[in-house]
Amino acid sequence: MNFLRGVISGQAAGPQPSGAETIHKLCDRVASSTLLEDRRDAVRALKSLSKKYRLEVGTQAMDHLVNILQTDRSDSEILGYALDTLYNILCNDEEEEQDESEDAVTPISASGKPKNVSMPDETAQKQSDDLGAQFTEQFVQDPEHVTLLLALLEEFDFHVRWPGVKLLTALLKNQGVQVQGIILVSPMGVSRLMDLLADSREVIRNDGLLLLQQLTKSNAAIQKIVAFESAFERLLDIITEEGSSDGGIVVEDCLLLLLNLLKNNSSNQNFFKEGSYIQRMKPWFEIGDDNSGWSAQKVTNLHLMLQLVRVMVSPVNSPGATASCQKSMYQCGLLQQLCTILMATGVPADILTETINTVSEVIRGSQVNQDYFASVNAPSNPPRPAIVVLLMSMVNERQPFVLRCAVLYCFQCFLYKNQKGQGEIVATLLPSTIDANSISAGQLLCGGLFSPDSLSNWCAAVALAHSLQDNLTQKEQLLRVQLATSLGKPPVSLLQQCTNILSQGSKVQTRVGLLMLLCTWINNCPIAVTHFLHNQENVPFLTAQISENLGEDERLVQGLCALLLGICIYYNDNSLENYTKEKLKQLIEKRIGKENFVEKLGFITKHELYSRAAQKPQPVFPSPEQMLFDHEFTKLVKELEGVITKAVHKSSEEEKKEEEVKKTLEQHDNIVTQYKELIREQDSQIRELKEQVESVESQNEQLQTSVSQQLSQIQQHKDQYNILKLKLGKESQSNGQVDVSQVNGLQTEELTQLREEVEELRKQHVLFQTQLGDKDALISTLRTETGGGSAGGSDDTELLSELEALRSQVQAQSAEINQMKTERQELLARAEAGSSDGVSSSVGSLEAAKMAEVESRLAAQSAEMERLKEEAKGLSESRAELEQQLAAATSTVAILQTERAKLQTEVQESKKEQDDLLMLLADQDQKIHSLKLKLKGLGEPVDDEDELDARDQTDEEEDEDED
Repeated sequence: MNFLRGVISGQAAGPQPSGAETIHKLCDRVASSTLLEDRRDAVRALKSLSKKYRLEVGTQAMDHLVNILQTDRSDSEILGYALDTLYNILCNDEEEEQDESEDAVTPISASGKPKNVSMPDETAQKQSDDLGAQFTEQFVQDPEHVTLLLALLEEFDFHVRWPGVKLLTALLKNQGVQVQGIILVSPMGVSRLMDLLADSREVIRNDGLLLLQQLTKSNAAIQKIVAFESAFERLLDIITEEGSSDGGIVVEDCLLLLLNLLKNNSSNQNFFKEGSYIQRMKPWFEIGDDNSGWSAQKVTNLHLMLQLVRVMVSPVNSPGATASCQKSMYQCGLLQQLCTILMATGVPADILTETINTVSEVIRGSQVNQDYFASVNAPSNPPRPAIVVLLMSMVNERQPFVLRCAVLYCFQCFLYKNQKGQGEIVATLLPSTIDANSISAGQLLCGGLFSPDSLSNWCAAVALAHSLQDNLTQKEQLLRVQLATSLGKPPVSLLQQCTNILSQGSKVQTRVGLLMLLCTWINNCPIAVTHFLHNQENVPFLTAQISENLGEDERLVQGLCALLLGICIYYNDNSLENYTKEKLKQLIEKRIGKENFVEKLGFITKHELYSRAAQKPQPVFPSPEQMLFDHEFTKLVKELEGVITKAVHKSSEEEKKEEEVKKTLEQHDNIVTQYKELIREQDSQIRELKEQVESVESQNEQLQTSVSQQLSQIQQHKDQYNILKLKLGKESQSNGQVDVSQVNGLQTEELTQLREEVEELRKQHVLFQTQLGDKDALISTLRTETGGGSAGGSDDTELLSELEALRSQVQAQSAEINQMKTERQELLARAEAGSSDGVSSSVGSLEAAKMAEVESRLAAQSAEMERLKEEAKGLSESRAELEQQLAAATSTVAILQTERAKLQTEVQESKKEQDDLLMLLADQDQKIHSLKLKLKGLGEPVDDEDELDARDQTDEEEDEDED
């Protein structure tokens, strides 16, 4: 104990031991002491020596300290000393070390001023980093050590938890990937670290944020786990509690952690959007009217908040996720709030630049957001559109370079997939829409295009090219633009003025911008190509530029001139006789050479700045001089380079053959299209006829239902009649001497009842005849409509069978009525035999007349059913004929398609045969040439082809003379 007190108090008692000896003795004491107090004092002494003697403590004491963490879990004080000692050994925090030794190690010169010791400091820091990395690697070799630290974080004691958080953060800084893997497989490892955000002690919570920042770096799996542990909710709550953008360093740490969780992690981005956390970002950007109080921390916080918005709508995200986030930002008012900052006064330049970039990506490709941005006006007098105000900054050479780049990016995003916006920009250049009293976007672009500042020229040219991107209509409209170059001279077109400036030999940046504009303008627009070639000076200028051998700076201009000339060849409609495709290719072959032309065309993609511009849409350049390529233009070059090379190398015969093949294929396509349309029409007709047949079937079902009802009624009448007949027979047998007046009375009642029943039956037959007539009319209509088309044969067969069944039912009904009539006549005869009353006989004759009328009507119905049967047969025959015609048309289409496939196969085979023949001829020529050389070498006389031709011609002339 006295020894420990001497070390701690620094008292000198005789010769002082060295640092290594002292540390060795302290380690022995930690390892061998049985009393907890002795071990605690030894660990405290090691802590005090760990910064000065970092190497010695780390080498000798690390294992003993880890053992303390494992065995002395019950004493929080010794745990805290051990964790602090390990932290001092592993930490590479330069600021903390400088604070500790600031007064002792600052060298002073003879004049009293501090010496410049930057190089030794850098060397010492590098050695310190290496030492921390070595000790960290040694510590994490055993994964149980990291697991032990995670378990210690569950201790609530401040002296244990805080050093544990700092130590784990240092481990992650030095060996992040390895420690992340250990924590990821540890049960509840990430959850324990997330609990730090809920600690009521701000120091632990804030250091927990730093720990989570290191933990979530470049590890998507841990990022997802942290996000699903309610990290977004907790972090946003902390930001709100700390004052949002007006908060301190804690807000910055929260925003950095949010960026780690969301950047390049589509799963977390979707979770953030679905959790409605985008709506909670809107209050961050609510700035007051007084914008004078912009502290450095507020600027940093707001800058990170804007970056967080950009992460959600970055162009590298999937299009669907980006569109969904853009929609949410518009609906919750976040875009409106950003536009307010954009048009506010007193905003710092870097915040304004980042806000412009953020608004750019929020509106990029979203029609609704682009329309809203077009409606935003700056708070000026008179009000001006925000686009005009931003373009004024872009073409103003006194504005910062990064701000001008941001405005250009905003303009590009506003026009991206926005044909409506492109039309509005181009319309401001047309003569009919120019307003002399106001400044328009088109006027600013033209002014920047012809400005003395080369950067303004480039930005205006690229912005105007984006107004024409993938929009053939606006390319043709821009040809109408006329410019007044000077007083007293006629106006010239914008296209002509661009070529004039190009030929005057301005700066490289200006010429590159104009060439990119011209290439975008005439691309896929034969009318613009014709206008460009109509100027007789353009083609000679391009060929002269390409054929010259210029320096490194001019190579890019030569490549762009080659691209422009290649576009003139590829999209040439041969409307100008002097500059057809074939003549331009001959011009290239004579004055430039095809191989030289292709080589110059490749200068574009080989340029060092080309690949940088092709990476992302935002124009980011370290200096204005390196601002040469546009992202969309790099995609255009990639698309056109191959096709232009092929077009230049193709011969006229190959082009003619390709055109013939294309025409043949187009003709076959037209024939197939016609038959397809015919089949579609027939399908529609069949569909209509099927619907009509279905309606007839439904009506037939209704008629069958009514017939069944009538049959049941007839059966009831038959039963009643039989009962009445039986009753009458029994009474006549039992009462042979019945009074005449009684018999007459009974017969009169029965006849009255029969008359009513017959009348009801007649009405039912009249109704049935009417329904049959309606059905006949429907079938006649169906027959008329199917006279020129196809009909369902199976449906007509079913209809005929149903009509036949109906006819048989009607015949059965007629037979039953005849039977009833016969029975009634017998009853009347019996009644006449028993009575001489004249009234009953007159009634019987009346009933007989009615029954005769019913019989005649039933006979007429039977005849009508026969006629209907004949018509249905004719309808089925016409249906069969139409089906045969349809089958013939289908077979014709199949034959034509087969012929088309054969023609395509023959064309491909002929091409292959031609290539094979050319290869064989080339090989044969080579062999003949080699044999001739051998014969010449052997001394044999060999005639060349020219000599043989001359000799053949001489022989022919001699033969003609002899004749």
